[in-house]
Amino acid sequence: MKDALPQEPRTICIVMLSALGDAVHVLPVLNALKSRWPNTRITWIIQPLSHQLVEGHRSVDEFLLFRRRRGLRASEGYHQLARALPERPFDLVLALQVYLKAGLVTGLVRGKVKVGFDRRRARDLNWLFTNSKIEFRGERHVQDQYFEFLEHLGIDPHPAVWDIPIRPDEREAQREFFGALERSTCAVVVGTSKRKKNWHAEGYARVLEALEREHGLQPLLVGGPSRAEREMADRILNLTQARPLDLVGDNLRRLVWLLDGSALVVSPDTGPLHIARALNVPVVGLYGYTNPKRTGPYRRYQDLVVDGYAEFPGETYPVIPAYRDGMKRITIEAVLEKISLARTQYPR
Repeated sequence: MKDALPQEPRTICIVMLSALGDAVHVLPVLNALKSRWPNTRITWIIQPLSHQLVEGHRSVDEFLLFRRRRGLRASEGYHQLARALPERPFDLVLALQVYLKAGLVTGLVRGKVKVGFDRRRARDLNWLFTNSKIEFRGERHVQDQYFEFLEHLGIDPHPAVWDIPIRPDEREAQREFFGALERSTCAVVVGTSKRKKNWHAEGYARVLEALEREHGLQPLLVGGPSRAEREMADRILNLTQARPLDLVGDNLRRLVWLLDGSALVVSPDTGPLHIARALNVPVVGLYGYTNPKRTGPYRRYQDLVVDGYAEFPGETYPVIPAYRDGMKRITIEAVLEKISLARTQYPR
Protein backbone atom coordinates (compact mmCIF):
# COMPACT_ATOMS: atom_id res chain seq x y z
CA MET A 1 0.00 0.00 0.00
CA LYS A 2 3.02 2.26 -0.19
CA ASP A 3 1.77 3.85 -3.43
CA ALA A 4 -1.33 5.02 -1.50
CA LEU A 5 0.74 7.18 0.85
CA PRO A 6 -0.08 10.89 0.51
CA GLN A 7 2.49 12.96 -1.38
CA GLU A 8 2.06 15.95 0.94
CA PRO A 9 -0.40 15.28 3.74
CA ARG A 10 -2.38 18.20 5.12
CA THR A 11 -2.63 16.53 8.53
CA ILE A 12 -0.56 13.92 10.37
CA CYS A 13 -1.33 12.21 13.66
CA ILE A 14 1.45 10.63 15.74
CA VAL A 15 0.45 7.90 18.21
CA MET A 16 3.12 7.55 20.89
CA LEU A 17 1.67 7.62 24.35
CA SER A 18 4.23 6.95 27.04
CA ALA A 19 7.86 6.30 28.05
CA LEU A 20 10.20 9.30 28.14
CA GLY A 21 12.90 7.55 26.13
CA ASP A 22 10.45 6.73 23.36
CA ALA A 23 9.18 10.31 23.35
CA VAL A 24 12.77 11.46 22.83
CA HIS A 25 13.09 9.09 19.87
CA VAL A 26 9.96 10.55 18.28
CA LEU A 27 11.40 14.08 18.12
CA PRO A 28 13.78 13.58 15.15
CA VAL A 29 10.87 12.00 13.27
CA LEU A 30 8.74 15.08 13.90
CA ASN A 31 11.49 17.48 12.89
CA ALA A 32 12.13 15.60 9.65
CA LEU A 33 8.40 15.57 8.82
CA LYS A 34 8.07 19.30 9.49
CA SER A 35 11.19 20.07 7.49
CA ARG A 36 9.85 18.14 4.49
CA TRP A 37 6.25 19.38 4.81
CA PRO A 38 6.30 22.72 6.70
CA ASN A 39 2.62 23.41 6.01
CA THR A 40 1.41 20.06 7.35
CA ARG A 41 -0.41 20.18 10.66
CA ILE A 42 1.03 17.62 13.09
CA THR A 43 -0.96 16.29 16.04
CA TRP A 44 0.62 14.08 18.70
CA ILE A 45 -1.46 11.84 20.98
CA ILE A 46 0.53 11.46 24.18
CA GLN A 47 0.20 10.81 27.90
CA PRO A 48 0.68 13.61 30.47
CA LEU A 49 4.19 12.77 31.74
CA SER A 50 5.79 12.58 28.30
CA HIS A 51 3.84 15.69 27.35
CA GLN A 52 5.68 17.60 30.08
CA LEU A 53 8.94 16.78 28.30
CA VAL A 54 7.93 17.89 24.80
CA GLU A 55 5.28 20.56 25.39
CA GLY A 56 5.92 23.56 23.17
CA HIS A 57 8.05 21.61 20.68
CA ARG A 58 8.51 23.55 17.44
CA SER A 59 7.37 20.73 15.15
CA VAL A 60 4.07 19.89 16.88
CA ASP A 61 0.97 21.95 16.15
CA GLU A 62 -1.33 20.19 18.62
CA PHE A 63 -1.09 17.73 21.49
CA LEU A 64 -4.02 15.53 22.46
CA LEU A 65 -3.64 14.04 25.95
CA PHE A 66 -4.57 10.45 26.62
CA ARG A 67 -5.21 10.10 30.35
CA ARG A 68 -5.04 6.43 31.12
CA ARG A 69 -7.38 5.07 33.78
CA ARG A 70 -7.20 1.73 35.55
CA GLY A 71 -9.70 -0.82 36.76
CA LEU A 72 -13.38 -0.05 36.26
CA ARG A 73 -12.54 3.40 34.91
CA ALA A 74 -10.22 2.10 32.18
CA SER A 75 -12.57 3.10 29.37
CA GLU A 76 -12.81 6.75 30.48
CA GLY A 77 -9.50 7.77 28.92
CA TYR A 78 -10.52 6.36 25.56
CA HIS A 79 -13.92 8.07 25.70
CA GLN A 80 -12.32 11.42 26.56
CA LEU A 81 -9.84 11.09 23.72
CA ALA A 82 -12.54 10.09 21.24
CA ARG A 83 -14.45 13.28 22.06
CA ALA A 84 -11.31 15.38 21.50
CA LEU A 85 -10.43 13.86 18.11
CA PRO A 86 -11.39 15.81 15.00
CA GLU A 87 -14.24 14.48 12.88
CA ARG A 88 -12.27 14.93 9.67
CA PRO A 89 -9.89 12.00 9.08
CA PHE A 90 -6.16 12.62 9.25
CA ASP A 91 -4.39 12.18 5.94
CA LEU A 92 -1.72 10.11 7.67
CA VAL A 93 -1.49 8.33 11.02
CA LEU A 94 1.87 7.04 12.26
CA ALA A 95 1.48 4.34 14.94
CA LEU A 96 4.92 4.25 16.53
CA GLN A 97 4.01 2.33 19.68
CA VAL A 98 3.28 -1.39 19.64
CA TYR A 99 1.19 -2.05 22.73
CA LEU A 100 -2.51 -2.79 23.07
CA LYS A 101 -3.44 0.59 24.58
CA ALA A 102 -1.71 2.35 21.67
CA GLY A 103 -3.41 0.02 19.21
CA LEU A 104 -6.80 0.88 20.65
CA VAL A 105 -5.99 4.57 20.35
CA THR A 106 -4.89 4.06 16.74
CA GLY A 107 -8.20 2.33 16.14
CA LEU A 108 -10.08 5.34 17.52
CA VAL A 109 -8.26 7.81 15.30
CA ARG A 110 -9.89 8.49 11.95
CA GLY A 111 -7.24 8.22 9.26
CA LYS A 112 -6.99 7.54 5.54
CA VAL A 113 -3.62 5.83 5.83
CA LYS A 114 -2.40 4.31 9.10
CA VAL A 115 1.24 3.24 9.04
CA GLY A 116 2.58 0.77 11.60
CA PHE A 117 5.13 -1.96 12.14
CA ASP A 118 4.87 -5.36 10.47
CA ARG A 119 3.22 -8.31 12.21
CA ARG A 120 6.57 -9.58 13.46
CA ARG A 121 7.12 -6.48 15.60
CA ALA A 122 3.59 -5.26 16.31
CA ARG A 123 2.81 -6.85 19.65
CA ASP A 124 -0.64 -7.22 21.23
CA LEU A 125 -2.25 -7.57 17.76
CA ASN A 126 -1.23 -3.97 17.11
CA TRP A 127 -0.96 -4.69 13.38
CA LEU A 128 -4.75 -5.02 13.21
CA PHE A 129 -5.15 -1.26 13.68
CA THR A 130 -3.00 -0.15 10.71
CA ASN A 131 -3.44 -0.51 6.94
CA SER A 132 0.12 0.14 5.76
CA LYS A 133 2.98 -1.92 7.18
CA ILE A 134 6.71 -1.21 7.42
CA GLU A 135 8.62 -4.28 6.34
CA PHE A 136 11.07 -5.84 8.78
CA ARG A 137 14.67 -4.98 7.84
CA GLY A 138 16.46 -6.69 10.67
CA GLU A 139 16.98 -5.64 14.26
CA ARG A 140 18.23 -2.08 14.60
CA HIS A 141 18.58 0.64 17.20
CA VAL A 142 15.18 1.86 18.40
CA GLN A 143 15.85 5.30 16.91
CA ASP A 144 16.56 3.72 13.52
CA GLN A 145 13.36 1.69 13.79
CA TYR A 146 11.42 4.94 14.22
CA PHE A 147 13.30 6.34 11.23
CA GLU A 148 11.83 3.50 9.17
CA PHE A 149 8.58 5.49 9.18
CA LEU A 150 10.41 8.34 7.46
CA GLU A 151 12.09 6.01 4.99
CA HIS A 152 8.67 4.51 4.25
CA LEU A 153 7.52 8.02 3.31
CA GLY A 154 10.61 8.72 1.19
CA ILE A 155 12.13 11.15 3.71
CA ASP A 156 15.82 11.16 4.62
CA PRO A 157 15.96 10.81 8.45
CA HIS A 158 19.46 12.22 8.92
CA PRO A 159 20.86 14.19 10.54
CA ALA A 160 18.88 13.43 13.68
CA VAL A 161 17.69 16.63 15.38
CA TRP A 162 15.85 16.53 18.74
CA ASP A 163 15.41 20.13 19.98
CA ILE A 164 13.96 19.38 23.41
CA PRO A 165 12.33 22.68 24.40
CA ILE A 166 13.61 24.65 27.39
CA ARG A 167 11.54 27.75 28.18
CA PRO A 168 13.05 31.20 28.95
CA ASP A 169 11.96 31.00 32.62
CA GLU A 170 13.67 27.61 32.87
CA ARG A 171 16.84 29.07 31.38
CA GLU A 172 16.77 31.73 34.06
CA ALA A 173 16.33 29.11 36.81
CA GLN A 174 19.17 27.13 35.25
CA ARG A 175 21.49 30.16 35.27
CA GLU A 176 20.68 30.92 38.89
CA PHE A 177 21.22 27.31 40.01
CA PHE A 178 24.53 26.68 38.27
CA GLY A 179 25.75 30.21 38.90
CA ALA A 180 25.56 29.56 42.64
CA LEU A 181 27.83 26.50 42.41
CA GLU A 182 31.62 26.63 42.56
CA ARG A 183 32.19 23.53 40.42
CA SER A 184 30.88 21.92 37.29
CA THR A 185 28.34 19.18 37.92
CA CYS A 186 27.79 15.52 37.15
CA ALA A 187 24.16 14.44 37.21
CA VAL A 188 23.86 10.88 38.52
CA VAL A 189 20.56 9.18 37.71
CA VAL A 190 19.97 6.95 40.73
CA GLY A 191 17.90 4.34 38.94
CA THR A 192 14.63 3.58 37.27
CA SER A 193 11.24 2.36 38.37
CA LYS A 194 12.23 -1.04 36.89
CA ARG A 195 14.50 -2.65 39.47
CA LYS A 196 16.26 -5.03 37.05
CA LYS A 197 17.72 -2.02 35.23
CA ASN A 198 19.24 -0.61 38.42
CA TRP A 199 22.83 -0.74 39.60
CA HIS A 200 23.68 -1.03 43.32
CA ALA A 201 23.89 1.73 45.92
CA GLU A 202 27.43 0.81 46.99
CA GLY A 203 28.68 1.38 43.46
CA TYR A 204 27.02 4.77 43.19
CA ALA A 205 28.42 5.76 46.59
CA ARG A 206 31.99 5.12 45.44
CA VAL A 207 31.40 6.82 42.12
CA LEU A 208 30.15 9.98 43.86
CA GLU A 209 33.31 10.10 45.94
CA ALA A 210 35.49 9.72 42.85
CA LEU A 211 33.59 12.46 41.03
CA GLU A 212 34.41 14.85 43.87
CA ARG A 213 37.92 13.70 44.70
CA GLU A 214 39.39 12.85 41.30
CA HIS A 215 37.43 15.02 38.89
CA GLY A 216 36.48 18.03 41.00
CA LEU A 217 32.82 17.74 40.05
CA GLN A 218 29.75 18.48 42.14
CA PRO A 219 27.51 15.39 42.03
CA LEU A 220 23.77 15.84 41.62
CA LEU A 221 21.47 12.96 42.50
CA VAL A 222 18.58 13.05 40.04
CA GLY A 223 15.71 10.76 39.16
CA GLY A 224 11.97 10.38 39.12
CA PRO A 225 9.31 10.14 41.80
CA SER A 226 9.02 6.36 42.05
CA ARG A 227 9.42 4.68 45.42
CA ALA A 228 12.30 2.57 44.08
CA GLU A 229 14.25 5.66 43.03
CA ARG A 230 13.69 7.41 46.36
CA GLU A 231 14.81 4.32 48.28
CA MET A 232 17.91 3.99 46.10
CA ALA A 233 18.82 7.64 46.65
CA ASP A 234 18.50 7.23 50.42
CA ARG A 235 20.72 4.14 50.42
CA ILE A 236 23.35 5.97 48.37
CA LEU A 237 23.33 8.95 50.72
CA ASN A 238 23.77 6.66 53.73
CA LEU A 239 26.77 4.91 52.15
CA THR A 240 28.80 7.76 50.67
CA GLN A 241 31.27 10.25 52.09
CA ALA A 242 30.57 12.55 49.16
CA ARG A 243 28.28 15.55 49.38
CA PRO A 244 25.88 15.28 46.46
CA LEU A 245 22.91 17.57 46.07
CA ASP A 246 19.75 15.49 46.44
CA LEU A 247 17.46 16.57 43.59
CA VAL A 248 15.48 13.36 43.11
CA GLY A 249 11.78 14.10 42.66
CA ASP A 250 8.86 14.61 40.34
CA ASN A 251 9.90 17.86 38.62
CA LEU A 252 10.60 16.66 35.08
CA ARG A 253 11.14 20.15 33.68
CA ARG A 254 13.81 20.86 36.31
CA LEU A 255 15.43 17.53 35.50
CA VAL A 256 15.75 18.56 31.85
CA TRP A 257 17.62 21.77 32.57
CA LEU A 258 19.75 20.08 35.24
CA LEU A 259 20.89 17.53 32.67
CA ASP A 260 21.40 20.24 30.07
CA GLY A 261 23.62 22.27 32.39
CA SER A 262 25.79 19.41 33.63
CA ALA A 263 29.24 18.54 32.37
CA LEU A 264 28.49 14.82 32.53
CA VAL A 265 25.65 12.39 33.21
CA VAL A 266 25.84 8.86 34.65
CA SER A 267 22.69 6.83 34.09
CA PRO A 268 21.19 3.38 33.60
CA ASP A 269 18.97 2.79 30.57
CA THR A 270 16.10 5.13 31.36
CA GLY A 271 14.50 8.31 30.05
CA PRO A 272 17.07 10.78 31.43
CA LEU A 273 19.88 8.96 29.58
CA HIS A 274 18.14 9.56 26.25
CA ILE A 275 17.27 13.12 27.23
CA ALA A 276 20.96 13.76 27.97
CA ARG A 277 21.98 12.31 24.61
CA ALA A 278 19.40 14.47 22.82
CA LEU A 279 20.81 17.52 24.65
CA ASN A 280 24.30 16.45 23.52
CA VAL A 281 25.53 16.03 27.10
CA PRO A 282 28.17 13.28 27.55
CA VAL A 283 26.50 10.33 29.25
CA VAL A 284 28.05 7.22 30.82
CA GLY A 285 25.42 4.54 30.26
CA LEU A 286 25.08 1.57 32.62
CA TYR A 287 23.68 -1.38 30.66
CA GLY A 288 23.09 -4.92 31.85
CA TYR A 289 19.39 -5.64 31.56
CA THR A 290 18.76 -4.07 28.14
CA ASN A 291 20.81 -4.34 24.96
CA PRO A 292 22.95 -1.20 24.47
CA LYS A 293 23.18 -1.87 20.72
CA ARG A 294 19.42 -1.42 20.60
CA THR A 295 18.71 1.17 23.31
CA GLY A 296 22.09 2.79 23.94
CA PRO A 297 22.80 6.48 23.31
CA TYR A 298 22.19 7.03 19.61
CA ARG A 299 25.29 7.44 17.40
CA ARG A 300 27.29 9.23 20.08
CA TYR A 301 28.76 8.33 23.46
CA GLN A 302 28.63 4.59 22.71
CA ASP A 303 32.27 4.54 23.82
CA LEU A 304 31.04 5.60 27.26
CA VAL A 305 28.69 2.62 27.69
CA VAL A 306 29.57 0.26 30.55
CA ASP A 307 28.50 -3.02 29.00
CA GLY A 308 27.27 -5.52 31.56
CA TYR A 309 24.91 -6.92 28.93
CA ALA A 310 27.89 -8.76 27.44
CA GLU A 311 28.34 -12.02 29.33
CA PHE A 312 32.10 -11.78 28.85
CA PRO A 313 34.40 -8.95 27.68
CA GLY A 314 34.34 -8.60 23.93
CA GLU A 315 31.23 -10.72 23.37
CA THR A 316 29.76 -10.01 19.94
CA TYR A 317 26.05 -10.33 20.61
CA PRO A 318 23.35 -9.37 18.08
CA VAL A 319 21.03 -6.36 18.14
CA ILE A 320 18.01 -8.07 19.71
CA PRO A 321 15.28 -6.92 22.12
CA ALA A 322 16.17 -9.56 24.70
CA TYR A 323 16.81 -8.98 28.41
CA ARG A 324 19.71 -10.24 30.52
CA ASP A 325 20.54 -10.19 34.20
CA GLY A 326 23.76 -8.27 33.67
CA MET A 327 23.73 -5.24 35.96
CA LYS A 328 25.68 -7.28 38.50
CA ARG A 329 28.51 -7.55 35.97
CA ILE A 330 29.07 -3.78 36.07
CA THR A 331 32.07 -3.00 38.27
CA ILE A 332 32.93 0.23 40.02
CA GLU A 333 36.28 0.23 38.22
CA ALA A 334 34.59 0.01 34.81
CA VAL A 335 32.31 2.95 35.59
CA LEU A 336 35.21 5.08 36.83
CA GLU A 337 37.19 4.22 33.71
CA LYS A 338 34.36 5.48 31.48
CA ILE A 339 34.00 8.65 33.56
CA SER A 340 37.70 9.36 33.06
CA LEU A 341 37.31 8.73 29.34
CA ALA A 342 34.36 11.10 29.18
CA ARG A 343 36.29 13.88 30.90
CA THR A 344 39.13 13.43 28.41
CA GLN A 345 37.19 12.86 25.21
CA TYR A 346 34.17 15.08 25.82
CA PRO A 347 35.17 18.02 28.01
CA ARG A 348 32.21 20.31 28.64
